[in-house]
Amino acid sequence: MSWTQNDIPDQTGRTAVVTGANGGLGLESAEALAGAGAHVVMAVRNQDKAKDAVERIRAAHPNASLELIPLDLGDLASTAAAAKQILAKHDSIDLLINNAGVMAMPERTTVDGFEMQMGVDHLGHFALTAHLLPAILAADAARVVTVTSIARFQGRPFDPDNPHMKGNYGAWSAYGQAKLANYHFGLGLQNKFKAAGVAAESLIAHPGLSHTDLQSTTAAEGGGGWLGRTSETLAARTGMPPHKGVRPQLRAATDPNAKGGQMYGPLLASNGPAVSRPILRRIRLDRRINELWDMSERETGVSLDVARAARST
Repeated sequence: MSWTQNDIPDQTGRTAVVTGANGGLGLESAEALAGAGAHVVMAVRNQDKAKDAVERIRAAHPNASLELIPLDLGDLASTAAAAKQILAKHDSIDLLINNAGVMAMPERTTVDGFEMQMGVDHLGHFALTAHLLPAILAADAARVVTVTSIARFQGRPFDPDNPHMKGNYGAWSAYGQAKLANYHFGLGLQNKFKAAGVAAESLIAHPGLSHTDLQSTTAAEGGGGWLGRTSETLAARTGMPPHKGVRPQLRAATDPNAKGGQMYGPLLASNGPAVSRPILRRIRLDRRINELWDMSERETGVSLDVARAARST
């Protein structure tokens, strides 16, 4: 039998932080978790859109426990401020879903000068996770779920000397690079959790081809060219609706049988029920993870040291 939102265990008493919870798969995640009883912190950039999302969730679940936090993952100061605001209200975080992202954008940079896709999809989440680490480790058995994509297969490991592809930018190659970074980040975080002997676990998920506003935004921005327009049409015609596309990340987040280091995705790669998928591209995996950590800490100025954080909790 296929896993669905009805299989989510009772989440009463648990606190979940979801990035990009104002639309697409983030909104679906927030609604499902709130419906299961969790207190959901919706960390989003567009607050007006977020208010509409809150209204939608409360229309379906009148007793939903929701909290809005401003978060711009393309601005390290905003990321730090969001984490500070969350930590001021919550001593522990049971679930962090690193969901938000942009796809195949025209070449542009974040507030801090990072290539936009690497900056938002990975570096912003890297910094947010690091800032929230004390509360994650304070939970009995927290999970961090990072959303990657099948586009990681078209991504190449970043150049340590030029991670932002200056002078060598391609909208789709930058997206693939960022989603490969998500993949390596989720696996690397689990390695660090395991090495530190903590109860927290890190998993990764990919939604296959899901029809959300991600494709329409890419097409409207124009950075993805004809392929961006084609992906919008393909998603509309053959992609899974958001309530199905979100199931891999929800299963990774809540299935009692899920384990740290696993990846969940559609059975048929782009479509189908949410199942555990094999971890591929293991050659030089540890090296890629170490390179990613070094670059991420250097670029963000934020240390994500699980062992040190564990000693201080």
